[in-house]
Amino acid sequence: MTQAGTEEKKSKSQVKREMQALRDLGKDLIELPESSLGKLSLSERVHDAVMAAKGFKREALRRQIQHIGVLLRDEDVESIQRQLDGLAKPHREAVQAFHQIEQWRDALIVGDSNLLEELMTRFQGIDRQHLRQLIRNARRERDASKPPKSARLLFKYLSNLSDS
Repeated sequence: MTQAGTEEKKSKSQVKREMQALRDLGKDLIELPESSLGKLSLSERVHDAVMAAKGFKREALRRQIQHIGVLLRDEDVESIQRQLDGLAKPHREAVQAFHQIEQWRDALIVGDSNLLEELMTRFQGIDRQHLRQLIRNARRERDASKPPKSARLLFKYLSNLSDS
């Protein structure tokens, strides 16, 4: 039996899903800034096709994405995807940290004393008096429907604590 006979033949739907995944990867590559694109190990043909696509619109862009998908068949797609994920990871971590600090700020303003104690034990260099003053001021501003100046200062203080 030949080698082709031992492999399972892919269904038409499976082939379409795989090509769509390659086109999606091509779209992701097009959306990357040039500096990030240079960090990926792409063949010159794929790199040139992606760079060309950055100037296209509508139908020309759609056809170029199709072309990039075809070119990606000959590439190590898993490696490219891992590299893309590696580029996005620091951004995801920064967004996650930002949301965490927002949650802390909001909980402190509402009056979560457990969180206040947890933060005081977690961060050794915390200025308790200053933190409590920021919380009090943020509550007053919220209750008086004033602009959240102290809430911003509280966020900045918590952000500086988590960075150190």
